[in-house]
Amino acid sequence: MTYRLSDFGSYTAGGRTHEVTEGTPAAVQFTRMTESLVDPRGHFAVEHAYVQYFVPEERRPGPPVLLVHGGGLSGSCWDTTADGRPGWLQLLLADGYEVHVLDNAERGRSGFAPGLWEGDPILRSLEEAWTLFRIGSPEGFASRMPYPGQLFPVEAMEAFARTFVPRWLTTTPILTDAMVAVLRRLKRALVICHSQGGEITFDAYNLAPECFDGIIAIEPSGLPDNPTDLRSLPCVLATGDFLTIDRRWRERSDCWLDFVSDLERISAPIRHLTSENTFGPGNSHMLMTDTNSADVLRACLTAWNGVCKSTAHS
Repeated sequence: MTYRLSDFGSYTAGGRTHEVTEGTPAAVQFTRMTESLVDPRGHFAVEHAYVQYFVPEERRPGPPVLLVHGGGLSGSCWDTTADGRPGWLQLLLADGYEVHVLDNAERGRSGFAPGLWEGDPILRSLEEAWTLFRIGSPEGFASRMPYPGQLFPVEAMEAFARTFVPRWLTTTPILTDAMVAVLRRLKRALVICHSQGGEITFDAYNLAPECFDGIIAIEPSGLPDNPTDLRSLPCVLATGDFLTIDRRWRERSDCWLDFVSDLERISAPIRHLTSENTFGPGNSHMLMTDTNSADVLRACLTAWNGVCKSTAHS
């Protein structure tokens, strides 16, 4: 895939300086040739977000796109897919969108601080991802036998797992604040979010609604407490297949349907894209990785543009 950039780079946003006053300096052997005295005390930059941005030469008018990853992942989930196809970052750039890719606080390139947050970090196993992301049954994991018709590239399961990063379960407010700092730097953005990133995005909207041009939520794991707060914001909700496999997904699917119904009832600009009405069968929780990921993105952008036009004409 070919595209030309007029600019790219990175920046950090949000966070704070944390002071540590306890601990004892100790000599540390960094490499075979290098020893130094390390003092655990001092001031440390923590809880900021890292963002990499890309501006195409033939840039579309309007606000940029902000890509917000889910739990246990980083911004790399939007890059080249695990099986080597162009990811949504590349597809958006080829289509002329300016794109900012978030590594939220304590994830990926934003770094993390051991012992700073409550609880221990967790790292998702391949087995958990296989079942939780609706790729296949527990019994099918060893042989990599997915659900019939599954579109996730199972041959790249190990490559996909190499993108997993540790996560804390108690840092949602920190993640939200960091994302708000990014949005306020951008002034306004179309936010494309996935899974836990959806919960963070809706929380960020409560704090900074003026920074949102719209939301495309890919199977969000959290929804607004009051959906009617989004009555004037163009939104697209995209959900995949195999949602009846267990109680957790049935309950989440019911919440998505209620959310859409609440917004449709007040004629809000919302569109729900599903395996039944748009994508066809076979999508996992990782719609940006499935083999039809380019079609999923195209459908989401088309739907978002459609609700934007309907809002402008209303």
